[in-house]
Amino acid sequence: MNGIGLFGGTFNPLHMGHLKVAKDVKAGLNLEKIYFIPSAIPPHKGIDNLADAADRFQMIKAAIPPGKGFIASDVEIHRQGPSFTIDTVRYFKDKLPERTPCYLIVGIDAFFEIDTWKSFQKLLGLIPLIVMTRPAQNTKQIADPFAELEKYIHVHMDSGYKFVDQRSCFVHPAKQPVSLFHVTSIDISSTKIRNYVRQGLSIKGMVPDTVETYIHKKGLYL
Repeated sequence: MNGIGLFGGTFNPLHMGHLKVAKDVKAGLNLEKIYFIPSAIPPHKGIDNLADAADRFQMIKAAIPPGKGFIASDVEIHRQGPSFTIDTVRYFKDKLPERTPCYLIVGIDAFFEIDTWKSFQKLLGLIPLIVMTRPAQNTKQIADPFAELEKYIHVHMDSGYKFVDQRSCFVHPAKQPVSLFHVTSIDISSTKIRNYVRQGLSIKGMVPDTVETYIHKKGLYL
């Protein structure tokens, strides 16, 4: 599998867990590039203690290693209104060379809300999904991701999806596949980092040094 991965989120802030799963997916699926896409106005999350989008974008730029195929994208920052995934996918499909394989990378916690996303049925027809099994803060560990995914897909998305063991993904005759990709679980969350900063505790090792420096320099999350 070659192509481009689109990895969106608030990245408030970007941390070592984000970088680790991106490296896992890029290497495991042999992707050429992964775009980190911070949302300007996330439609599904509150904006309390949300750093300015420009700051979150700059932290990503400072954190990603040069020459490794990771790119910070400000496409959602420059677009007016809430940051809807389908608009971002359409942007990249228009921008990239024709027939460039393109994949949407999401955490399993975010995937289980996809039926609430804007035009999610159209989204399923536009781009294959790579669902990372990475438990989020305050989200229960999923013992059997395949069974949970199958149930959710059939109930909330489309009962026409069928799991193909040889491909490790759910396929549909008229929509894009949904693949499950296991990533290394790291006990780090943006919420924990923000709380540590607010309490004056060290966040060293939880975020890249460049991000730690940026947070303290700008006085974020206090």
